[in-house]
Amino acid sequence: MSERKVLNKYYPPDFDPAKIPKLKLPKDRQYVVRLMAPFNMRCKTCGEYIYKGKKFNARKETVMNELYMGLPIFRFYIKCTRCLAEITFKTDPENTDYAMEHGATRNFQAEKLIEQEETKIQREREEEELNNPMKVLENRTRDSKLEMEVIENLQELKELNQRQARVDFEVMIGQAREEMLDRALMKRLRDSDSDSDPEEKPSEPPAPQTSTTDRPTDILTTEKLTETQGHSAAGVVVKKAKVERWEKSVGKLGGGAALASLVVRKKPDVAAAAATASNCGPTAPPAGCSSKPVSVGMPAPKPVISLPVSSSSLSLLGAYSDSDSE
Repeated sequence: MSERKVLNKYYPPDFDPAKIPKLKLPKDRQYVVRLMAPFNMRCKTCGEYIYKGKKFNARKETVMNELYMGLPIFRFYIKCTRCLAEITFKTDPENTDYAMEHGATRNFQAEKLIEQEETKIQREREEEELNNPMKVLENRTRDSKLEMEVIENLQELKELNQRQARVDFEVMIGQAREEMLDRALMKRLRDSDSDSDPEEKPSEPPAPQTSTTDRPTDILTTEKLTETQGHSAAGVVVKKAKVERWEKSVGKLGGGAALASLVVRKKPDVAAAAATASNCGPTAPPAGCSSKPVSVGMPAPKPVISLPVSSSSLSLLGAYSDSDSE
Protein backbone atom coordinates (compact mmCIF):
# COMPACT_ATOMS: atom_id res chain seq x y z
CA MET A 1 0.00 0.00 0.00
CA SER A 2 2.88 2.36 0.63
CA GLU A 3 4.36 1.88 -2.86
CA ARG A 4 1.52 3.77 -4.61
CA LYS A 5 2.76 7.06 -3.16
CA VAL A 6 6.38 6.62 -4.19
CA LEU A 7 7.52 9.17 -6.77
CA ASN A 8 10.74 7.41 -7.84
CA LYS A 9 10.38 4.21 -9.76
CA TYR A 10 12.85 1.35 -9.75
CA TYR A 11 15.05 1.06 -12.83
CA PRO A 12 17.11 -2.08 -13.25
CA PRO A 13 20.88 -1.77 -13.80
CA ASP A 14 20.66 -2.90 -17.40
CA PHE A 15 18.00 -0.26 -18.34
CA ASP A 16 18.82 1.53 -21.59
CA PRO A 17 16.41 4.41 -22.59
CA ALA A 18 17.80 4.48 -26.13
CA LYS A 19 16.27 1.12 -26.73
CA ILE A 20 12.75 2.53 -26.13
CA PRO A 21 11.02 3.02 -29.49
CA LYS A 22 9.94 6.60 -30.24
CA LEU A 23 6.58 7.48 -31.72
CA LYS A 24 6.74 9.42 -34.96
CA LEU A 25 3.97 11.99 -34.80
CA PRO A 26 3.32 14.73 -37.40
CA LYS A 27 4.22 18.25 -36.46
CA ASP A 28 0.76 19.56 -37.42
CA ARG A 29 -1.07 17.06 -35.29
CA GLN A 30 -4.19 18.21 -33.40
CA TYR A 31 -4.98 18.05 -29.70
CA VAL A 32 -8.40 18.26 -28.03
CA VAL A 33 -8.41 21.06 -25.48
CA ARG A 34 -11.05 22.83 -23.35
CA LEU A 35 -11.25 26.58 -23.94
CA MET A 36 -13.57 29.60 -23.82
CA ALA A 37 -14.51 31.91 -26.66
CA PRO A 38 -12.06 34.84 -26.52
CA PHE A 39 -14.54 37.39 -27.98
CA ASN A 40 -18.18 37.81 -29.05
CA MET A 41 -18.92 36.37 -32.46
CA ARG A 42 -21.83 35.56 -34.75
CA CYS A 43 -22.11 32.48 -36.93
CA LYS A 44 -22.26 33.21 -40.66
CA THR A 45 -24.32 30.10 -41.39
CA CYS A 46 -27.27 30.43 -39.00
CA GLY A 47 -26.70 33.83 -37.38
CA GLU A 48 -26.34 32.42 -33.86
CA TYR A 49 -24.65 34.73 -31.35
CA ILE A 50 -21.78 33.24 -29.35
CA TYR A 51 -20.87 35.37 -26.37
CA LYS A 52 -17.44 35.80 -24.87
CA GLY A 53 -16.57 33.18 -22.26
CA LYS A 54 -18.67 30.31 -23.65
CA LYS A 55 -16.85 27.00 -23.19
CA PHE A 56 -16.05 24.63 -26.06
CA ASN A 57 -14.23 21.35 -26.63
CA ALA A 58 -11.89 22.61 -29.36
CA ARG A 59 -9.15 21.10 -31.49
CA LYS A 60 -5.79 22.80 -31.32
CA GLU A 61 -2.99 22.71 -33.91
CA THR A 62 0.21 24.60 -34.65
CA VAL A 63 0.14 26.86 -37.68
CA MET A 64 2.88 25.88 -40.10
CA ASN A 65 5.37 28.43 -41.42
CA GLU A 66 4.06 31.24 -39.17
CA LEU A 67 6.13 32.62 -36.31
CA TYR A 68 6.23 35.92 -34.44
CA MET A 69 9.64 36.65 -32.96
CA GLY A 70 10.18 32.91 -32.53
CA LEU A 71 6.76 32.32 -30.94
CA PRO A 72 4.52 29.70 -32.58
CA ILE A 73 0.96 30.57 -33.58
CA PHE A 74 -1.88 28.19 -32.74
CA ARG A 75 -5.18 27.60 -34.49
CA PHE A 76 -8.41 26.49 -32.80
CA TYR A 77 -11.44 24.73 -34.29
CA ILE A 78 -14.87 25.01 -32.62
CA LYS A 79 -18.44 24.25 -33.72
CA CYS A 80 -21.49 26.47 -33.65
CA THR A 81 -23.88 25.59 -30.82
CA ARG A 82 -26.89 25.73 -33.17
CA CYS A 83 -25.94 24.51 -36.64
CA LEU A 84 -22.62 22.76 -35.78
CA ALA A 85 -20.79 24.75 -38.47
CA GLU A 86 -17.01 24.88 -38.04
CA ILE A 87 -15.47 28.16 -36.82
CA THR A 88 -11.72 28.77 -36.67
CA PHE A 89 -9.60 31.50 -35.06
CA LYS A 90 -5.93 31.74 -34.16
CA THR A 91 -3.67 33.57 -31.76
CA ASP A 92 -2.25 37.04 -32.51
CA PRO A 93 0.81 37.59 -30.28
CA GLU A 94 1.68 40.84 -32.04
CA ASN A 95 -1.48 42.56 -30.70
CA THR A 96 -1.89 40.25 -27.66
CA ASP A 97 -5.26 39.15 -29.03
CA TYR A 98 -7.01 36.55 -31.18
CA ALA A 99 -7.79 36.85 -34.89
CA MET A 100 -10.91 35.49 -36.53
CA GLU A 101 -10.26 33.35 -39.65
CA HIS A 102 -13.54 32.05 -41.06
CA GLY A 103 -16.99 30.70 -40.11
CA ALA A 104 -18.09 33.74 -38.04
CA THR A 105 -17.77 37.50 -37.68
CA ARG A 106 -16.40 39.28 -34.63
CA ASN A 107 -18.71 41.74 -32.84
CA PHE A 108 -17.99 44.88 -30.86
CA GLN A 109 -14.62 45.75 -32.35
CA ALA A 110 -15.05 49.52 -32.03
CA GLU A 111 -12.48 49.89 -29.27
CA LYS A 112 -9.97 47.78 -31.10
CA LEU A 113 -10.47 49.72 -34.33
CA ILE A 114 -9.98 53.02 -32.50
CA GLU A 115 -6.73 51.81 -30.98
CA GLN A 116 -5.49 50.68 -34.38
CA GLU A 117 -6.36 54.03 -35.94
CA GLU A 118 -4.59 55.96 -33.17
CA THR A 119 -1.53 53.81 -33.58
CA LYS A 120 -1.54 54.38 -37.33
CA ILE A 121 -1.83 58.18 -36.93
CA GLN A 122 0.99 58.27 -34.39
CA ARG A 123 3.22 56.27 -36.68
CA GLU A 124 2.55 58.56 -39.66
CA ARG A 125 3.28 61.63 -37.55
CA GLU A 126 6.61 60.30 -36.41
CA GLU A 127 7.61 59.48 -39.98
CA GLU A 128 6.61 62.98 -41.14
CA GLU A 129 8.55 64.71 -38.37
CA LEU A 130 11.71 62.85 -39.30
CA ASN A 131 11.76 64.37 -42.78
CA ASN A 132 10.30 67.87 -42.10
CA PRO A 133 11.69 70.03 -39.22
CA MET A 134 9.00 72.72 -39.70
CA LYS A 135 6.33 70.12 -39.12
CA VAL A 136 7.89 69.36 -35.76
CA LEU A 137 7.55 73.04 -34.76
CA GLU A 138 3.92 73.15 -35.89
CA ASN A 139 3.06 70.00 -33.96
CA ARG A 140 4.70 71.35 -30.80
CA THR A 141 2.84 74.67 -31.10
CA ARG A 142 -0.45 72.84 -31.55
CA ASP A 143 0.24 70.59 -28.56
CA SER A 144 1.14 73.53 -26.31
CA LYS A 145 -2.03 75.41 -27.30
CA LEU A 146 -4.16 72.38 -26.62
CA GLU A 147 -2.48 71.92 -23.24
CA MET A 148 -3.21 75.54 -22.26
CA GLU A 149 -6.89 75.13 -23.15
CA VAL A 150 -7.10 72.00 -21.03
CA ILE A 151 -5.51 73.81 -18.07
CA GLU A 152 -7.98 76.73 -18.39
CA ASN A 153 -10.92 74.33 -18.43
CA LEU A 154 -9.63 72.59 -15.32
CA GLN A 155 -9.25 75.94 -13.55
CA GLU A 156 -12.84 76.91 -14.39
CA LEU A 157 -14.08 73.60 -13.05
CA LYS A 158 -12.16 74.13 -9.80
CA GLU A 159 -13.65 77.60 -9.33
CA LEU A 160 -17.13 76.28 -10.01
CA ASN A 161 -16.66 73.53 -7.42
CA GLN A 162 -15.49 76.08 -4.86
CA ARG A 163 -18.57 78.23 -5.43
CA GLN A 164 -20.87 75.28 -4.98
CA ALA A 165 -18.99 74.20 -1.85
CA ARG A 166 -19.85 77.52 -0.13
CA VAL A 167 -23.57 77.09 -0.69
CA ASP A 168 -25.44 75.52 2.23
CA PHE A 169 -28.02 73.29 0.60
CA GLU A 170 -29.71 72.45 3.93
CA VAL A 171 -30.53 76.13 4.53
CA MET A 172 -31.87 76.51 0.99
CA ILE A 173 -34.08 73.46 1.40
CA GLY A 174 -35.39 74.78 4.73
CA GLN A 175 -36.27 78.17 3.23
CA ALA A 176 -38.04 76.54 0.32
CA ARG A 177 -40.03 74.34 2.72
CA GLU A 178 -41.10 77.37 4.81
CA GLU A 179 -42.25 79.23 1.70
CA MET A 180 -44.30 76.25 0.58
CA LEU A 181 -45.95 75.97 4.03
CA ASP A 182 -46.80 79.69 4.04
CA ARG A 183 -48.36 79.45 0.60
CA ALA A 184 -50.40 76.42 1.61
CA LEU A 185 -51.62 78.20 4.77
CA MET A 186 -52.65 81.34 2.87
CA LYS A 187 -54.49 79.26 0.29
CA ARG A 188 -56.33 77.36 3.03
CA LEU A 189 -57.39 80.60 4.75
CA ARG A 190 -58.53 82.07 1.44
CA ASP A 191 -60.58 78.98 0.67
CA SER A 192 -62.18 78.99 4.12
CA ASP A 193 -63.13 82.68 3.78
CA SER A 194 -64.71 82.10 0.39
CA ASP A 195 -66.65 79.04 1.63
CA SER A 196 -68.10 80.81 4.72
CA ASP A 197 -71.47 82.63 4.45
CA PRO A 198 -71.12 86.45 4.55
CA GLU A 199 -74.35 86.69 6.59
CA GLU A 200 -72.86 84.59 9.38
CA LYS A 201 -69.75 86.78 9.82
CA PRO A 202 -69.72 88.57 13.21
CA SER A 203 -70.07 92.34 12.96
CA GLU A 204 -68.86 94.95 15.43
CA PRO A 205 -71.64 96.16 17.76
CA PRO A 206 -72.47 99.87 17.20
CA ALA A 207 -72.47 102.47 19.95
CA PRO A 208 -75.63 102.47 22.13
CA GLN A 209 -78.20 105.05 21.08
CA THR A 210 -80.92 106.68 23.20
CA SER A 211 -84.40 105.77 22.08
CA THR A 212 -86.56 108.80 21.25
CA THR A 213 -89.51 106.93 19.79
CA ASP A 214 -93.01 108.03 20.43
CA ARG A 215 -94.53 104.56 20.26
CA PRO A 216 -93.81 102.17 23.16
CA THR A 217 -93.83 99.24 20.74
CA ASP A 218 -90.68 100.56 19.07
CA ILE A 219 -88.73 99.32 22.11
CA LEU A 220 -89.29 95.77 20.95
CA THR A 221 -87.75 96.55 17.57
CA THR A 222 -84.79 98.29 19.23
CA GLU A 223 -84.27 95.34 21.53
CA LYS A 224 -84.29 92.88 18.63
CA LEU A 225 -81.81 95.05 16.67
CA THR A 226 -79.45 95.34 19.66
CA GLU A 227 -79.47 91.62 20.25
CA THR A 228 -78.82 90.89 16.56
CA GLN A 229 -75.83 93.26 16.43
CA GLY A 230 -74.28 92.14 19.74
CA HIS A 231 -74.24 88.36 19.33
CA SER A 232 -72.05 86.15 17.18
CA ALA A 233 -73.13 84.27 14.07
CA ALA A 234 -74.20 81.17 16.04
CA GLY A 235 -76.20 83.26 18.54
CA VAL A 236 -77.99 85.09 15.78
CA VAL A 237 -79.09 81.84 14.21
CA VAL A 238 -80.39 80.53 17.56
CA LYS A 239 -82.24 83.80 18.27
CA LYS A 240 -83.90 83.76 14.85
CA ALA A 241 -85.05 80.20 15.42
CA LYS A 242 -86.59 81.13 18.81
CA VAL A 243 -88.36 84.15 17.34
CA GLU A 244 -89.80 82.07 14.52
CA ARG A 245 -91.14 79.45 16.97
CA TRP A 246 -92.67 82.20 19.16
CA GLU A 247 -94.34 83.90 16.19
CA LYS A 248 -95.83 80.61 15.04
CA SER A 249 -97.36 79.89 18.46
CA VAL A 250 -98.43 83.37 19.67
CA GLY A 251 -98.14 85.74 16.75
CA LYS A 252 -96.01 88.68 15.75
CA LEU A 253 -95.39 91.48 18.24
CA GLY A 254 -94.74 94.14 15.62
CA GLY A 255 -96.30 97.59 15.47
CA GLY A 256 -99.76 96.21 14.59
CA ALA A 257 -103.20 97.35 15.74
CA ALA A 258 -103.59 94.39 18.15
CA LEU A 259 -100.56 95.38 20.26
CA ALA A 260 -101.36 99.09 20.09
CA SER A 261 -104.74 98.45 21.75
CA LEU A 262 -103.08 96.61 24.65
CA VAL A 263 -100.48 99.29 25.50
CA VAL A 264 -101.62 102.51 27.25
CA ARG A 265 -99.38 105.50 27.89
CA LYS A 266 -98.86 106.70 31.41
CA LYS A 267 -100.47 110.16 32.12
CA PRO A 268 -98.15 112.86 33.52
CA ASP A 269 -98.79 114.06 37.12
CA VAL A 270 -99.58 117.82 36.79
CA ALA A 271 -100.08 118.43 40.55
CA ALA A 272 -96.68 117.01 41.46
CA ALA A 273 -94.99 119.22 38.89
CA ALA A 274 -96.73 122.38 40.31
CA ALA A 275 -95.71 121.52 43.87
CA THR A 276 -92.12 121.10 42.84
CA ALA A 277 -92.14 124.48 41.09
CA SER A 278 -93.61 126.24 44.18
CA ASN A 279 -90.97 124.83 46.52
CA CYS A 280 -88.12 126.39 44.49
CA GLY A 281 -87.91 130.18 45.04
CA PRO A 282 -86.59 132.98 42.81
CA THR A 283 -83.32 132.91 44.71
CA ALA A 284 -80.56 130.41 44.19
CA PRO A 285 -82.07 127.02 43.89
CA PRO A 286 -81.39 124.52 46.61
CA ALA A 287 -79.63 121.26 46.04
CA GLY A 288 -82.84 119.33 45.47
CA CYS A 289 -84.34 121.76 42.95
CA SER A 290 -83.73 121.91 39.22
CA SER A 291 -82.31 125.09 37.73
CA LYS A 292 -84.49 124.85 34.62
CA PRO A 293 -87.95 126.58 34.74
CA VAL A 294 -90.95 124.32 34.65
CA SER A 295 -94.21 125.42 33.10
CA VAL A 296 -97.36 124.13 34.73
CA GLY A 297 -99.42 124.05 31.57
CA MET A 298 -96.92 122.03 29.56
CA PRO A 299 -96.88 118.26 29.93
CA ALA A 300 -93.85 116.51 31.41
CA PRO A 301 -91.32 114.92 29.06
CA LYS A 302 -92.02 111.39 28.05
CA PRO A 303 -90.17 108.81 30.08
CA VAL A 304 -87.66 106.65 28.23
CA ILE A 305 -87.88 103.04 29.25
CA SER A 306 -84.53 101.20 29.12
CA LEU A 307 -84.73 97.45 29.57
CA PRO A 308 -81.98 94.88 29.74
CA VAL A 309 -81.12 93.05 26.58
CA SER A 310 -81.98 89.68 28.08
CA SER A 311 -85.65 90.65 28.86
CA SER A 312 -88.26 88.88 26.79
CA SER A 313 -91.36 90.21 25.05
CA LEU A 314 -93.69 88.70 27.69
CA SER A 315 -92.07 90.71 30.49
CA LEU A 316 -92.57 93.91 28.49
CA LEU A 317 -96.18 93.04 27.94
CA GLY A 318 -96.63 92.56 31.68
CA ALA A 319 -95.00 95.91 32.47
CA TYR A 320 -97.36 97.79 30.19
CA SER A 321 -100.38 95.97 31.60
CA ASP A 322 -99.60 97.43 35.08
CA SER A 323 -100.05 100.96 33.73
CA ASP A 324 -103.77 100.36 33.15
CA SER A 325 -104.34 99.54 36.79
CA GLU A 326 -102.77 102.83 37.92
